Amino acid sequence: MLSEPAISGAPDTVVSASPQDSAAPASDASAAGGRRSRSRRRLRASGTAVATAGALSLALVLSGCSSEQTDTTSPASARSKAGDDAKGKQGTVDCAKAKCIALTFDAGPGKDTGQLLDTLKDKKVPATFFLLGKNHVKKHPDLVRRIATEGHEVANHTWSHPRLTDLEPDEARKELALTQDAIEEITGRKPTLMRPPQGRTNKDVSKVSKELGLSQVLWSVTAKDYSTTDSALIKKRVLDQADRDGIILLHDIYDGTVPAVPGIIDALHKRGFTFVTVPQLMAPAVPEPGEVYRP
Repeated sequence: MLSEPAISGAPDTVVSASPQDSAAPASDASAAGGRRSRSRRRLRASGTAVATAGALSLALVLSGCSSEQTDTTSPASARSKAGDDAKGKQGTVDCAKAKCIALTFDAGPGKDTGQLLDTLKDKKVPATFFLLGKNHVKKHPDLVRRIATEGHEVANHTWSHPRLTDLEPDEARKELALTQDAIEEITGRKPTLMRPPQGRTNKDVSKVSKELGLSQVLWSVTAKDYSTTDSALIKKRVLDQADRDGIILLHDIYDGTVPAVPGIIDALHKRGFTFVTVPQLMAPAVPEPGEVYRP
């Protein structure tokens, strides 16, 4: 689902010695050897820097920190800025006092979403579903309807999962609007939240989101479940990163994810966490259209 970024700043080209260099006098050979040694040291240093930069770039993408727009608001900050007349619905918990965490699922619904909903219902856990329009919302309207009916938050993850920052504003608007309309047709309500694919957003995306009444939601916990079918590993990655006011990113379209969810829920319950939807995490604040939220 997430792609590795290109690594820029490649090392300088190394020109290999010509055949006659090998027959140079001893003194010249020594000087040439010194130059080659310095060149190799520069190459190793350059290569190390490039590798470090590449690893950092990849880590940023995989952790959801690849957003081109760096101005974000945390759930705690949103709550603290809420006025006395704020209308966000807290449900049965006040996340300013309780140890809250939001469970979110991207890119569904899919073949395992029904099983996931059974688990959430059994454990009385609400979640937020960022749904894909093409081949998902349109293919599984009954699941979309069930997600809404059972009290989960239905949100937008675009129509076909492009990087919105690579699109012209009109194209980005179409990607979001098509999914808005498809979800409204099924549930009777347009989403108020969206998650940009790969967490990539910028000022143009924020402007389009605002026009469509959509707040942008990133994340703080990723199991990288697109890279493994090992449910035990997915669970471990989530538990290692989970913290108060966290937003967990999972995908209910990958084989290892849904089987990992019961264990994740049980373990976090034992740690004293309360599961909430993303709007409940920010209540009494109401997420503002166009704004980018990230713990």
